Amino acid sequence: MEYTGSSYVGEYKNGRMEGHGKYTLPTDTIYEGGMKDGLFHGQGTLYFPNGSKYEAFWKNGVKLSGKYIFADGLKYSDEDWNYCDAYDRRFYTEICNGLKPAGRSQLTDLDPPRTIPEGCYDCGDGFYNPEERIVYDYNNKFLRNADDDENEWIIRTCRKGWDEITGFKPKSRKEPVQEPF
Repeated sequence: MEYTGSSYVGEYKNGRMEGHGKYTLPTDTIYEGGMKDGLFHGQGTLYFPNGSKYEAFWKNGVKLSGKYIFADGLKYSDEDWNYCDAYDRRFYTEICNGLKPAGRSQLTDLDPPRTIPEGCYDCGDGFYNPEERIVYDYNNKFLRNADDDENEWIIRTCRKGWDEITGFKPKSRKEPVQEPF
């Protein structure tokens, strides 16, 4: 598969990307590393717009080994994953830097959390505007239209860009209260 995108800075051989170079994909993801015959080859890193990266070793466009590193520096591991599990729900930045004082909750792994426009939801890779049913990146660039399933999931689970006061909700009793005799 030959990659086509917005730009390549590096060597060309027979009209194909060759050697070490820097390639920017249309999604603003940047690949920096080895190329051979127009394909990722050798050591190379994909830098994603959200600040995360994927460091890998490639052979003719196929990943042989690699590791994903989140924007906050946390390295993903499909084995021995000990981050945000049932026993320790802290964010990675809280593990590295300690917990905030009482009353100063950390809502996201970003400190401070991103400001969400009123009426929108933070869906992880950007903001969702339910009136337009569009997801924008954090720089207000169009990412995608949300289908019905994504719309429902975002509204049900994602952080809102406004305060919603719910008030006190007493627990319902399963058994009727018996009066003492």
